[in-house]
Amino acid sequence: MSLPTAVRIIEVGPRDGLQNAPPVSIETKLKLIHLLEEAGLKTIEAGAFVSPKRVPQMADSIVLFQQLERKMDVCYTALTPNLQGVEDAIQAGLTEVAVFGAASESFSQKNINCSIAQSLERFAPVVEKAKKHEIRVRGYVSCVMGCPYQGEILPEEVSHVCEQMLLIGCDEISLGDTIGTGTPGRTHQLMDAVLNKIPVDRLGVHFHDTFGQALANIYVALQYGVSTIDSAVSGLGGCPYAPGAAGNVATEDVIYMLQDMGIETGVHLGKLAKAGWFISDVLNTQPTSKVSNAMRAKLEKQE
Repeated sequence: MSLPTAVRIIEVGPRDGLQNAPPVSIETKLKLIHLLEEAGLKTIEAGAFVSPKRVPQMADSIVLFQQLERKMDVCYTALTPNLQGVEDAIQAGLTEVAVFGAASESFSQKNINCSIAQSLERFAPVVEKAKKHEIRVRGYVSCVMGCPYQGEILPEEVSHVCEQMLLIGCDEISLGDTIGTGTPGRTHQLMDAVLNKIPVDRLGVHFHDTFGQALANIYVALQYGVSTIDSAVSGLGGCPYAPGAAGNVATEDVIYMLQDMGIETGVHLGKLAKAGWFISDVLNTQPTSKVSNAMRAKLEKQE
């Protein structure tokens, strides 16, 4: 086991984070994305082409991508659960999209109203359409270490779904601890099972911090060579279908840890913290990031 020298951060705050927050204006979203760009983030999940009835917070995604002043060196991504979503992504000129499945039958039924097998059948033409337009596809697998309805999920069940997602054409698989119940020990078990089926360079991790284990779990994944980490500025997020689930691991906390380990991210921690303070102030909430709160307290003391 050896640590990667560099890590790709997938910033999911503007999508996965804000879809579980009170709706904000498109101007706020655009400013947040701009601040994240300024902080050095190169992959930003900015929207979702989903039903506005189910996720009203993402109803303006088409307009957002029309108005977004894009930087050449930044990859902007969106969630595309169906063929219409991919069509919207093509029209928006995106180069990367994501589909989302689950390792739990119960969660799959609650979240997208179909079985795991049916979800893979639905995703196949979506991925095929994206690939025809040279669009990279990430496959999210939710509930990899626990389900709010089904309980424990076996690592072998996760590895099977991951393998099937690769077979339908996904370029990368993101392992999602949706309800944040994972621990370092269980992360070891998960990695051992999944890496029997999935090359490490096609794997990412997406940990929520409900029980405060996300950073420890990320460290375990790093030891296996995983070099793609999903996170949300200010720890934004949650899951509308997972009662009690906390937000994503905070990008600020991830960057602070990686910097101390000498792992390159290209992200400026101070500028990132300012992006988190901006969106937290808009939402009238406190960042869940301990690093962010410590930095802000120190700054206020100096003033």
